[in-house]
Amino acid sequence: MVNSAKEVRKITQKWIEQHLADVKDFVSLGLPEIDDRYNVWRVPIVLSNATSHLIGEAKIGLLGNVMDSTRPELIRTRAKRFINEVSAPDRKRQELFYPAPIPNKVILGDAMKVLEELPPDTAQLVITSPPYYNAKPESCEFIDYQEYLNFLRGVIIRIREVLSEGRFFTINVSPVLVRRTSRSTSSKRIPIPFDVHQIMASAGFEFIDDIIWVKPEGAGWNLGRGRRFAADRQPLQYKPVSVTEYVLVYRKKTTKLIDWNIRKHYDSKLVEQSRILGDYDVTNVWHIPPGHHKRHPAVFPDELVHKLIRYYSFIDDLVLDPFAGSGTVGRVAIDMNRRFLLIDNNPKYFHPMKEELSKLAITRNIRVDYEVSDHLGEANDS
Repeated sequence: MVNSAKEVRKITQKWIEQHLADVKDFVSLGLPEIDDRYNVWRVPIVLSNATSHLIGEAKIGLLGNVMDSTRPELIRTRAKRFINEVSAPDRKRQELFYPAPIPNKVILGDAMKVLEELPPDTAQLVITSPPYYNAKPESCEFIDYQEYLNFLRGVIIRIREVLSEGRFFTINVSPVLVRRTSRSTSSKRIPIPFDVHQIMASAGFEFIDDIIWVKPEGAGWNLGRGRRFAADRQPLQYKPVSVTEYVLVYRKKTTKLIDWNIRKHYDSKLVEQSRILGDYDVTNVWHIPPGHHKRHPAVFPDELVHKLIRYYSFIDDLVLDPFAGSGTVGRVAIDMNRRFLLIDNNPKYFHPMKEELSKLAITRNIRVDYEVSDHLGEANDS
């Protein structure tokens, strides 16, 4: 039995020497942690001298076997990119930033697989709302909560590789109510935003802000929370109806200040045209009605996406949504003269999204590419 972090480190280091010999001097290990749900040790694989830069993970069984890991070739690619960066001359810091020249695109496919195939600097902003965790059984199912978090971690790590340096990742999450299954059991409210924060921080993102999205009173009454207290008024049974969600804002970790993203942009005219003029949100509390769509059960309000694009991107930036759902991010991006990349693995949402965006593209005289990936995972919702 493997009983100590020291033993786990030795096992992982041996695996690195076997599979990553050419980059082992640039790879280090983070803090091993035991996952008692699956009886495995999780060992972060990070860059040497940059322990906040996660490039992979190894899972070590209690018997000392390597059960699973990030693909060695993917770790190698990430490590070599770092090697090239540190060996480049200092003048690189003075060069202008140019994003990858990717057109508007909608992809039917598994987000993790699709993201692995995209080049660096694909996206300059991420706006997304992950699939629900079992809040709506008809929309999405995971075996357990840990599997759900592992899924999110996998996508977030890959997003970091395609997001431009110092750019922003905004993610809409909220605690989820899992209804009770019988009168002898209780409902549970799972604090997803706080677990998502841990994933974001470990994946190489710096926390910037928590925006509180406030819906009109009564928006959450249909979930049934608080009805018993309203009837009985007994102490200990108080449960408020939730009418808020979080929009957590992160920035990809970098040694460069935000000013660098402004000064080194390839087109100073676009930067000037993107200035925030007129009224703006002074506080982090945004009162916005929920969105509705006839073909999707949970959509972003256009107003929310509009604000995020306005505050966290420049004109002609590419906005990525790996869980595109009804395609709200794409529609709003078109209106705001940004490019977009939408990914969803459910044909039920892909085809209506393609239909709506195609009509909009014709009226705006813009190009949108549609692609069906070879990698399709289990259907999920956003």
